[in-house]
Amino acid sequence: MSKLVILNLGKGDLHKGFPDVTVQLGLTNDLRMMEFRGSLPAAPEISQIYRNWQILYSALYRHYGWWIRLEIEDSDQTNFSEVEFNELCQQLSSKINIWLNCEQFRKIDQKLRTQLNPKEEICFIIATSDNLLRRLPWHLWNFFDDYPNAEVALSTLEPKRLNKVYIPKKIKILAIFGNNQGIDISKDKYLLEKLSNQAQINFLIEPQRKELSNELWGKGWNILFFAGHSSSQERGILQINQTTTITLDKLKHGLKKAIESGLQLAIFNSCDGLGLAEALEDLHIPQVIVMREPVPDLVAQEFLKHFLGEFSSGQSLYSALREARKRLEGIEDEYPCATWLPVICQNPLTAPMTWQLHRKMLTTKSILVILLTSLLVTSLVIGVRYWGYLQTSELQAFDHFMQLRSHLVTEKPDERILIITIDEADIQYQINKGMQMRWSLSDQALAQLLEKLNKYQPRTIGLDIYRDGIVDPKYPSLANRFQKDNSLFFVCKVATTDDDGDSDGIPPPSKVLRERLSFSDFVADNEDIARRQLLHLTPPPTSLCTTEYAFNLQLALHYLDKESKTSSVTKSGDLQIGDIVFEQLNEHTSGYQKVDASGYQILLNYRSLKSVEKIAEQVSLRDVLDEKIPLESVQLLKDRIVMIGLSAPTNTNDYWKTPFSSDAKLKQKQTPGVFVQAQMLSQILSAVLDRRPLLWWWSGWVEALWIWGWSLLGGITAWYYSKPLHLGVAVIITLLTVFGLCFSIFALAGWVPFIPSVLALLATQIMVISWFRHSHLRNFNRD
Repeated sequence: MSKLVILNLGKGDLHKGFPDVTVQLGLTNDLRMMEFRGSLPAAPEISQIYRNWQILYSALYRHYGWWIRLEIEDSDQTNFSEVEFNELCQQLSSKINIWLNCEQFRKIDQKLRTQLNPKEEICFIIATSDNLLRRLPWHLWNFFDDYPNAEVALSTLEPKRLNKVYIPKKIKILAIFGNNQGIDISKDKYLLEKLSNQAQINFLIEPQRKELSNELWGKGWNILFFAGHSSSQERGILQINQTTTITLDKLKHGLKKAIESGLQLAIFNSCDGLGLAEALEDLHIPQVIVMREPVPDLVAQEFLKHFLGEFSSGQSLYSALREARKRLEGIEDEYPCATWLPVICQNPLTAPMTWQLHRKMLTTKSILVILLTSLLVTSLVIGVRYWGYLQTSELQAFDHFMQLRSHLVTEKPDERILIITIDEADIQYQINKGMQMRWSLSDQALAQLLEKLNKYQPRTIGLDIYRDGIVDPKYPSLANRFQKDNSLFFVCKVATTDDDGDSDGIPPPSKVLRERLSFSDFVADNEDIARRQLLHLTPPPTSLCTTEYAFNLQLALHYLDKESKTSSVTKSGDLQIGDIVFEQLNEHTSGYQKVDASGYQILLNYRSLKSVEKIAEQVSLRDVLDEKIPLESVQLLKDRIVMIGLSAPTNTNDYWKTPFSSDAKLKQKQTPGVFVQAQMLSQILSAVLDRRPLLWWWSGWVEALWIWGWSLLGGITAWYYSKPLHLGVAVIITLLTVFGLCFSIFALAGWVPFIPSVLALLATQIMVISWFRHSHLRNFNRD
């Protein structure tokens, strides 16, 4: 909404001065306005200069033989000096600025400049009943050079608020073409006819008084337009045909009825219209646009062309008039002072009218433009997405959805899993006990740990620590358990092509059956974030680790075997455990595009917890060895999957980023690998035993239709809401709807395109707005 400034000059005049000047400042159609007072001195010289200017202006159009929309009496002055006229223009501008820069008014000027922003639109209304003050070219005040988006309007001293302001479904225009003797008003009619697909227009060509009166009483007009001869004598005279001249007072009741029925704007594209405006202001019409002085045909036509083009394309009334008035500057070499002529007379208690383009009917051409644009944009977005250029942003959106879901929905830890952690204190504990360290876990501590775990009666044990090489001969029971305990699973590292020192991988412990070996490798994205779960791979021939199955999958299958849940492979090649199918990722899976999908990968649906590490109950190595676990707690830990892993960064690079790593609230930058493995293990168990959904996605065709749907909606929105404020609100609501739907589907475990949908929606809106606006202005600017 634009700013509103009302400069009320009170009852003063240029000869006596203005002792009580009031300025109100606020938003249009808002009663809560700031107010400050001042005064202005007398300036009779402005009055005299202006009257001299009027005389020379009259001589000017006689000298050049302009066709003007005013009948001139033969006694009018014809002497003309172009130099003298230009000097008068400069004098008038100078005197106005000196007067408004006086000491008495300077405080008002300073307060206005403090409160206003040069970039915002400003409706600057001069409230006065003095006819001479209303004729002054107020736009010459240097204030308007500093505030280029401000436009001057005129108002009466005592406006009245209308009881009801109508918002029409379609603009209705009553266009009156009066006496055209000696002038050319055919161009005005041509310009209005261009609006016939956006407005309902009734043309009255040289009507009789009765015909005009009947139309005013009739159909709820929004805009009244007049072109022909007029003047301000006797408070406004119209020559409605070659034989009939009437004042607006004779149409008073019809005009009043029209205003009550929705007439908001009157445009008199004719001469000397301030008297006409004054007559309509007494009837409290919201806005009138008139010419201050006699206007040449070409000036009237150029103004109307630019004004209608801007206003009907969605610009505000003030912005449209300002642009149209300033465009007249280009013809001032031939028609001096053309920019001085147009002015709005505004009821400050009524918001300026807007052209309701969002109510217009769809045309075949509009539909075709929207469809073709949306298809083009959708194709471009899908193409850019296919080549992976949106993957980073889509994965970031995936992370934000995962984070938001964890804040809104909290799941319980998985009670089937127990994690025995080894941290810095546990490592120091072993050293203090004189144990011979082997990285983070000595053979002695591991032997004791496995012995202590017997009382827990775990169903499955997984050691998420590399144990390459042979077991210390001092602990034969440990070596025996490695070989014969079918519930004990180990990890190794598959060979990689990376130059990280482990290019051949890390081998498993010796003499362990292949069925109990698994790899601990993760697949991480470019940001080292673990979003995918690798279940199976084929190791390279040079790998020291030759197992094909993931650690978490091996533990899950062993645990589920006692639940009578066995694994198989579907006809399409997907892994199935029980009746749950784990759909495999491919090169193009939702936000993953052109991704390395080698092996058997699925999406990792992290459990919604306050922390990734809260996935399961945890006890420390030292507490287990020292038997500090209460007996009742030990009983509750029976028949679980026990995972043993590092929670300290010492001598390991087994730390990973997760989708929660960028969440400031969780304050969790990296997560030990054992907890990520537990998340993966829990996903399999929960999907098979609890029916917890796995993350799913649509096929490429369905995603394309989804993106196209939002692109199409963006085009329709851009067409439907042409006013910037309304369009901005619609865009925000639409974007929130896209986000809400995508997140709601994500909460149901569906990953659907969010970033591509937003891009398609916004790009289509920009293109449709640009096309319609360019097409609209091109039509109006065409000769």
